[in-house]
Amino acid sequence: MGVYPIRQALEIAEGLGLDLVEISPNAEPPVCKVTDYKKFLYEQKKREKLQKANTVKVVVKEIRFGPQTDEHDYEFKKKHAIKFLEEGSKVKAYVFFKGRAIVYKEQGEILLLKLAQELEDYGKLEGMPILMGKRMIINIQPKKKNK
Repeated sequence: MGVYPIRQALEIAEGLGLDLVEISPNAEPPVCKVTDYKKFLYEQKKREKLQKANTVKVVVKEIRFGPQTDEHDYEFKKKHAIKFLEEGSKVKAYVFFKGRAIVYKEQGEILLLKLAQELEDYGKLEGMPILMGKRMIINIQPKKKNK
């Protein structure tokens, strides 16, 4: 195919019984293609659907601790965090301070750092614990699996 003026391109398309479809209107000169318009729309929808299916959806699972969480509860929640990371989900662990429990900020930070250290084999810590209102939060991203 070659480069044709618009009238000549329309005549070629009519002669073949097809449509002249503008592919790239912003190009200089605009790019057009002689094709069946319905088939063009079908293929375009098919490409968009494939592209949408290939996008990765990030799932964030939350685990809540108290500032004075018992060892058994801690181990139970750690097992859940390991399971989430192995599934490929991000884990958002936080310590929730009720009422005057905010005075135990250091305990909450120690708890979250201990969790991050023990989950080092399964995931990577995104940042240091951050205090947001009554919550101290850390995010742990799963490690890439070697295939």
